[in-house]
Parts: sequence; structure tokens; C-alpha cells
Amino acid sequence: MSDEKLIRKTHNIIMENRKTLSVSGVTDVDNFDEKEILLYTQLGELTVTGKNLHVNSMSIETGEMTIEGDIWGLNYGDKDRKGPVSFLGKLFR
Repeated sequence: MSDEKLIRKTHNIIMENRKTLSVSGVTDVDNFDEKEILLYTQLGELTVTGKNLHVNSMSIETGEMTIEGDIWGLNYGDKDRKGPVSFLGKLFR
């Protein structure tokens, strides 16, 4: 496996004191507000829940994102879904 493919499949999460979350391998952000952030990673969808959530930084080039706020939960969804779903797909979730 080449180094390029290895890098693209890398997904890491570092949480500090449930206040700051650093995520790598982010491919897209579907929706976010102060209570929930739905994003897609190299390994599927990820929902971050909490209070006063704020996307502090995001780099499209590196796929890195930093989130701040009161982080209550991290929930992985469908591993095979790596990008946004159509409107009808969202209705039938």
C-alpha cells in the first residue's frame, strides 16, 4: 500500500478536558449548530453533541478540524457513508 493511500485512511480524535476536540481525516461537514456537528471522516460519519459547540478551525487541504465547547458525546454512524446524503436519503434515515 502506498504512503498516499495510508495517509488518506488516517482518522484520529484527540479530546482535551471535554472542551477541545481535534479531528483528522475529515472529508466534509454536513450540518452544525451549537448543540450538534455532523461531519464525515475517512472512516464514516461522526456526530459530535454538546453545548455551545463552535468549529474553531477547519482545513480542507489537510482534513483537520478543531471544535470547542462542552462536548457531551461522539457517535459514529454508517462506516460506508463518507459524504453527504441526498434529501430523500435524509428523510429515510
